[in-house]
Amino acid sequence: MDTAKETLHRYLRTQRDALLWKLDGLGEYDLRRPMTPTGTNLLGLVKHVASVQLGYLGDVFGRPSGIALPWHDEDAEDNADMWATAEETTAEVLELWRRSCEHADGTVAALDLDAAGEVPWWRGERRRVTLYTILVHLGFEVARHAGHADIVRELIDGHAGLRTEVSNLPDRDEAWWSSYVGRLEEAANRAAGRAATPHA
Repeated sequence: MDTAKETLHRYLRTQRDALLWKLDGLGEYDLRRPMTPTGTNLLGLVKHVASVQLGYLGDVFGRPSGIALPWHDEDAEDNADMWATAEETTAEVLELWRRSCEHADGTVAALDLDAAGEVPWWRGERRRVTLYTILVHLGFEVARHAGHADIVRELIDGHAGLRTEVSNLPDRDEAWWSSYVGRLEEAANRAAGRAATPHA
């Protein structure tokens, strides 16, 4: 049976894999194109999560990675960690990801769950944390962005599912999905019509 640390670490790694898998098979444009009004894009999500990991499972526990993250500098533009410039190659972002995961995993291996750290960008007493707190926090953070990647990838090419071997979706043909989405649209319209009708 897994220890609590092993369980938290395993779930973190699973969410990382789910996020990274969403990049498979895409060209440079689709990896980078903004798919929401706030610019959410696949390569940017990977760059962001890699950067966040280095902070939470590096600096917070006095284990800086030594990896330069210029998009975190004081004079960096807003959201600079959420997209890759034309000059940043996909290979560079993926290497950052690899090194980030390696460093984060080293921290998890080296410390006990009750190891103390401090999050300088959090306020007040909340700044003082344990590895347990950070593994829970980071697990949620990565899962949230993996969910973003699910939606973005589906918008790009219809590719959906949890991971290669487990789609986590009903195994139905395109006609079924079209009918299903149509029923959802109809239900939404009927509910909106009810809400707009004053009660007698």
